[in-house]
Amino acid sequence: MKSYAKLSDIQADLRAGQITCRQLVSFYLEQIAATKHLNAYIEVYADEAQQRAQSLDERYANDPASAGRLYGMVMSIKDVICYKDHQVSGGSHILEGFTSLFSATAVERLLAEDAIIIGRTNCDEFAMGSTNETSYYGPTKNAADPSRIPGGSSGGAAVAVQSGACLAALGSDTGGSVRQPAAFCGVIGLKPTYGRISRHGLLAYGSSFDQIGVFSHSIDDAALLLEIMAGADEYDSTASRRPVPAYSQRLSFDRQARIAYLPEALEHPSLDPGVRQACLQFLDKLTGAGHIVEPVSFEWLDYIIPAYYVLTTAEASSNLARYDGIRYGYRSAGAHNLEAAYRKSRSEGFGAEAKRRIMLGAFVLSAGYYDAYYAKAQQVRRLIRDTTLDILSKYDFIFMPTAPNVAWPLGETIDDPVAMYLADIFTVQANMAGIPAIALPAGTHPDNGLPIGVQLMGAPFEEEALLSFSKQIVL
Repeated sequence: MKSYAKLSDIQADLRAGQITCRQLVSFYLEQIAATKHLNAYIEVYADEAQQRAQSLDERYANDPASAGRLYGMVMSIKDVICYKDHQVSGGSHILEGFTSLFSATAVERLLAEDAIIIGRTNCDEFAMGSTNETSYYGPTKNAADPSRIPGGSSGGAAVAVQSGACLAALGSDTGGSVRQPAAFCGVIGLKPTYGRISRHGLLAYGSSFDQIGVFSHSIDDAALLLEIMAGADEYDSTASRRPVPAYSQRLSFDRQARIAYLPEALEHPSLDPGVRQACLQFLDKLTGAGHIVEPVSFEWLDYIIPAYYVLTTAEASSNLARYDGIRYGYRSAGAHNLEAAYRKSRSEGFGAEAKRRIMLGAFVLSAGYYDAYYAKAQQVRRLIRDTTLDILSKYDFIFMPTAPNVAWPLGETIDDPVAMYLADIFTVQANMAGIPAIALPAGTHPDNGLPIGVQLMGAPFEEEALLSFSKQIVL
């Protein structure tokens, strides 16, 4: 069977009788088996996916008009997204073997449109990491070079799409966890506006930052998935009640765009020369297409990472307090009283990076330090958001590199968390401001041939413009 890059091609062949959903699932299962060494999947729902495909084929044969909008879409979900009667562990030992009692709202909406979920993908523990090396299940490897990281925390989802082991994937983006691995793996990664997709059923890391996002090879598929998942949800009060545009039907961008780029980013000492060259070529391409591209100063760039890690670790220390070895998940066999149950279960159940962030978060929230760290970081976040929105009031989009470099070798930053944190310098701004952003492939590095990604950010709830413009420039 041929390899597909977008759903419309699959659906055309399904309608023509050239393939069936059952054959499609079998193809992706073969791809999963062939790429098992990349460790993208934690669990594969082989029998279930085949049964669902068979059911869809039979229903379509009897009534072609009954096909949902995602008929033929074989997807994976990151191991932080709940799927009823399936395990979800957040890539952590402390939730190993836990079975979800309900499905995330995003998952329910995808299934209602006939998507087939083929498995759950590997990720950094509780989405805490930029390399996919903090997972209890071991690191995922980049299909472009298996000696290198895929990025994180949604590295498994990115590699599943990159390697053709599914057509699209759901990830989560707290500070770049969809966009950075998308860049490192050469695929499209979309992070919507905060609240555009319900967080119900998403294991919480940083509740005021987290957002479900999409990996795909096609802007059309990303738009359709967003259209289906977005919207109000009675189970999530932070989900926006704004009407959801028909994104998939509005992918025409026929005007001149105004694009701001940040000189502080393109001149940053951490930016790899090959990545800088790719960014400048991309900007030249935009200018050549008739769009207005102008530099705009952003003085807060170097404050983003410190403020982000103060705020997200504070939220993580609160969110991860629920994993205590008492109600569900891992409980230490050496716990003989209540205090030991808490102490041993959490010490043995969490990995080093999760414990590091829990302790840092508890510290910045503690008496005597709250005002100096947490309150100050909130003030910085407001400055970043206000400045970003001011730029977007004058420009349609902000252009940025997605990451300061290409995928680095496995193990390079595992003992240097600060270096790993600094890799998020260009992605965190969108999460701090709560705005939509998309990572787009921008060729390969001239020295090593590894994928490079660039990023566009838009105004809140302007995914329609972001997607339609992206489709125009990636053709």
